[in-house]
Amino acid sequence: MARPAAVSADQIRTTVLTMLAEAELDPDHAPPTSERFRRVVSVRKLRARLGAGDPAMLSRTLNTIEAEVVRAGLAQVAIPGLPDPIAEQMRALWQAAVTVQLDEVVQMKAAATEASEAAEVARHDADLRVELLRVELADLRDQISTRDTALATVRAECRAAADRMAEADRAATDLRAGLASANAARDAANAEHAAAVAAVHARYEGLSRQLLQETEHQRHALQAERERMTEQIARGQERVAALEGLRDRLLTELASERNAHQHAAAEAAALATVAAEHRALLEAVHATTHRQAKPAPVRHRKTPATSTPAAPPSPAGAPARRKGQ
Repeated sequence: MARPAAVSADQIRTTVLTMLAEAELDPDHAPPTSERFRRVVSVRKLRARLGAGDPAMLSRTLNTIEAEVVRAGLAQVAIPGLPDPIAEQMRALWQAAVTVQLDEVVQMKAAATEASEAAEVARHDADLRVELLRVELADLRDQISTRDTALATVRAECRAAADRMAEADRAATDLRAGLASANAARDAANAEHAAAVAAVHARYEGLSRQLLQETEHQRHALQAERERMTEQIARGQERVAALEGLRDRLLTELASERNAHQHAAAEAAALATVAAEHRALLEAVHATTHRQAKPAPVRHRKTPATSTPAAPPSPAGAPARRKGQ
């Protein structure tokens, strides 16, 4: 916002005219021209005379007053050596030319003033832009400094990462070497395992054949034992049949020999006991034969024990028969 002017345009005009009037009291005064006007009145002198005022406003007002004063002064210029009508025409022509020139000068001055004001505004805007650019430049410098610091940090981290990568590459090389040795050891272990499996398989085949042979041998032995036990059972049955016949004969003799009833009864009881023993023995032999006939898993080679058949007891009625005879 512009400051209010300390003096008005009328005060400036009055002061300028007063200064021109004081200058025209000199004996050798000449018509007012731009050079003489500027020698008499200037912005500095006018401001000193007024004691206040904006220099730009004083300059604009002074330019306007100068144009008016110079134009009025040129109207009083006389052209010597010419007739009055021609002088009047020449004066009118000159005045018209000067007027046009002064108008052009005033317009040019106004345009220059406007251009100056526009330039001043542009300069102010440019100063503001420059200040903004300086602030932005300072910010950019701070950002660049920060980025430089971050870049240095990143470079340090990159170097550290490169060192770690080199260490990782060395460790990977060592691990590859260890892996190659481990693969070689694994291949050797696999070969040894395959050889051991083959040996175990061969041993299993041999043991299987041996087990089959032993099983077959034990089957033959069991068959032979069964046949032997069958023969013993047949002999026992024959002896039981003989004993039963002997008992029948003794019962017949007992019936005929009533007087020897007690002795015959005792002999019959003895024969019954012997028969019961033989039946129990026969049943035991049958049970043993059935148990041995069941095939059992053979864990080791074992020669079956040959059971010795029990000798049939002597008939208890033999002493009685000898006594009866």
